[in-house]
Amino acid sequence: MKDLLRTADLSRADVDLLLSTAADFAKNPLRSQDSLANKTVAIYMTKPSTRTRLSSETAVAHLGGTPIFIRGDELQLGRGETIADTARIISGYCDALIIRTFAQSDVDELGANASIPVINALTDDDHPTQLLADWLTIRETFGSDIQGRKFVYLGDGNNMSHAWLTMGAIMGAHVVAATPDGKWAPSADVVAQAKKIAEKTGATIEVTNDPESASQGASVLYTDVWMSMGDPEAERAEKMKVLAPFAVTDKLMALTEKDSIFMHCLPAHRGEEVAADVIDGSKSVVWRRAFHRRTTIQSLLYHLTKGDLKGNK
Repeated sequence: MKDLLRTADLSRADVDLLLSTAADFAKNPLRSQDSLANKTVAIYMTKPSTRTRLSSETAVAHLGGTPIFIRGDELQLGRGETIADTARIISGYCDALIIRTFAQSDVDELGANASIPVINALTDDDHPTQLLADWLTIRETFGSDIQGRKFVYLGDGNNMSHAWLTMGAIMGAHVVAATPDGKWAPSADVVAQAKKIAEKTGATIEVTNDPESASQGASVLYTDVWMSMGDPEAERAEKMKVLAPFAVTDKLMALTEKDSIFMHCLPAHRGEEVAADVIDGSKSVVWRRAFHRRTTIQSLLYHLTKGDLKGNK
């Protein structure tokens, strides 16, 4: 496996390896400080970022490499150079490429034409690196035995809901996406793909429009911002109204298991998708989860550049 373009690219064995190594990097960040010595990693972002940029640059540095950050307006792509040509050029200078952008098709095309590993650090359709940090946090909290536990995402059926369902399927978990019907529901194709993976792993994939039944007995409640980058501002009022019942409040947290946790991929808007008392409360693990963006990207770079990941084929 050369690239991580989609969450579904990963096998359970890949995820277990990545999480194990990331846990080691959490304890000893410089454990493999020469693995990218004399190598460079391009970090190309057309969307603003705090955690992804900082975690990616820090991960490269901890592995002994040199990160090269490139903004979307700094390449010739904006003046007509093709994605395929750009992939070939970057491959000639760098040893890996981390990309955060809008269209999944752009990431797919980069992967198809680059000779170096390409890592999807967010598109409008998927967010595989985020889910690695999520599952390392889940494993730290509950251990490897997740039988009888339910992991719930609430809110917009966006890229995070897609990655949540897909990774849950890979991990053999009971995962739920509680979202509105209609245009803010998860993609039917993604749900079908997750259920297909679940047939092999024993996972339970559930999509519901009832936030209270979803939260009942949950071990994790997870949410994301309601207005993602690129969402039409004209839809804000309607979207806020439709999503209001899916806000993570003390009332929903009270329905969960006693040892439950709250997670958020950040940035957070207190008073919208989550109450301040929840995200700043004792069940919140958002800062530890954010910390693991670095450990998991570091693990991903370490193993992808060594050719250790086998993929789900």
